Amino acid sequence: MPETSVNILVGGEAGQGLVTIGEFMAKALVRSGYEIHVTQDYMSRVRGGHNTFAIRTGPDPIWAPVEDVDILVALDQETIDLHKSQLTGQGVVIADEAFDVGDLPALSVPFKELAPKPIFRNVAALGVLASTICHDIEDLEQLLTKTFGKKGDEVVEQNLEVLRAAYNWRKEQDFVVECMPPSLVDVGPEGSGRLMMQGNQAIALGALAAGCNFCPFYPMTPSTSIPLALSALGRDLGVVVEQVEDEISAMNMALGASFAGAKAMVATSGGGFALMCEGVSLAGMTETPIVIALIQRPGPATGLPTRTEQADLNLALYAGHGEFPRAILTPGTVEECFELAHKAFDLAERSQSPVFILSDQYLADSYRSVAPFDLNAYPQIEGPLLEADPYYVRHALVPNGVSPRVVPGTSKALVVLDSDEHTPDGHITEDLDVRIRMNNKRLKKAKVLARDMFQPVRYEDEDPERLLVCWGTTLGAAREAARLLTSLGERTGVLHFQQVWPLVPEQFMSALEGAREVVFVEGNATGQLAALIRQQTGFVAHKQVLRYDGLPFTARYIATAVEQSE
Repeated sequence: MPETSVNILVGGEAGQGLVTIGEFMAKALVRSGYEIHVTQDYMSRVRGGHNTFAIRTGPDPIWAPVEDVDILVALDQETIDLHKSQLTGQGVVIADEAFDVGDLPALSVPFKELAPKPIFRNVAALGVLASTICHDIEDLEQLLTKTFGKKGDEVVEQNLEVLRAAYNWRKEQDFVVECMPPSLVDVGPEGSGRLMMQGNQAIALGALAAGCNFCPFYPMTPSTSIPLALSALGRDLGVVVEQVEDEISAMNMALGASFAGAKAMVATSGGGFALMCEGVSLAGMTETPIVIALIQRPGPATGLPTRTEQADLNLALYAGHGEFPRAILTPGTVEECFELAHKAFDLAERSQSPVFILSDQYLADSYRSVAPFDLNAYPQIEGPLLEADPYYVRHALVPNGVSPRVVPGTSKALVVLDSDEHTPDGHITEDLDVRIRMNNKRLKKAKVLARDMFQPVRYEDEDPERLLVCWGTTLGAAREAARLLTSLGERTGVLHFQQVWPLVPEQFMSALEGAREVVFVEGNATGQLAALIRQQTGFVAHKQVLRYDGLPFTARYIATAVEQSE
């Protein structure tokens, strides 16, 4: 675990501008060359409630959130009351002088003096925070100017005046923040050219790199930022993003566009995806490529709309009536969100099957510092054919089950499609022998998916006594927990599944059987991946660390759970 990181927690009500503080500060840190790991915790309401924006930062790679708070920026009294117990021994509170901080080390800020208009008090808090961590405000000035430039020069200048006044006020205070590591107190490194990006933004960029050009959607937290990013970033690329009346329409429109030659995707969460299940089955029968970004949140029903969980693996695996192939990709980092989104389109086109990107709210809303993606490393994805002879047969019985796919209307070929069982040329049939042959043909495509799947990745100790098995977004916390547990005396490694279906036991059984203790780490109540692996291989997990309170894993949470189960 990084020894030189500092955790900054900004807390307050929705509507107080805490995200503005957090995003500006995080961007400025990234521009200065620091690593960041941002975790957002927000309630399902437009105003009020208690929300937090946590920035863990330092010069070294950071993989997960932590519980301890070094700097607590309190925009209301409730933030102090709720989080004071999380302050480290050298932690400090930044709060309005009118708030009751008790005997906590605190910078009591005269916000009314620094920002007479309440609307600017979040900018004042930003200035005090920037000065506290000894960050030059030039980057912040540039960010404020760019962000508020559309509102006019007067608004920009008002914000800059408040920022500078707060920054200078803090510099005049005789107050030492002891929790700051030397790497942040000293002059920071020069900007590294790294980007600040959320998981959902990376999924959108990966989709664009793959050639995605159509995304119908119905808004549902926490998936909506994917189509919004596609709309903003893909406007000049000819991408069509359409908000429709419901998720049923979104799925069917995407399938229609894919049939017509588009590279289409949908983005939703569990409740919305429930309405798409019939469409997934339609994709299986018609052998139409479709990418589904399923961004998980806790259920059942509306559940906790703005929290995180990994409880929809079974939903993605079994959604849709009947039997047909699919792939489920589970990114664990922002970089993997980009890579796996690109791969999802490739797999969907080459297998003519549904492919899932299974992420969750934690990664969707979590900012990280990442290096720019090398687009040359991602080959162009081939689409359907535009030419075929008049004797073309859409669902021809070919050895690997993947029949040549032709866009209708671009050649003399007649492309026939039907949701009923059909003959190879696409016409409805109730010939039961044909039914068997067509079903077997579709199931053969599973081998195409299995051949091209991502193998589980080993991290930390290569020959561990204890192995933490994780999938998707638990990766970062599992890696930090492995290092923590190793430091406590038992060699611990990590096996990360970035694709959970199809499973190829030859890729991971030796790792499971080689460890004395195998611990599955999952963000659900029933251990869904552990159960799936047991179903497919007979291997039974020795222990499970499960979390389903809506919060992301931390290294301490995992390590404590492992030790308590001894």
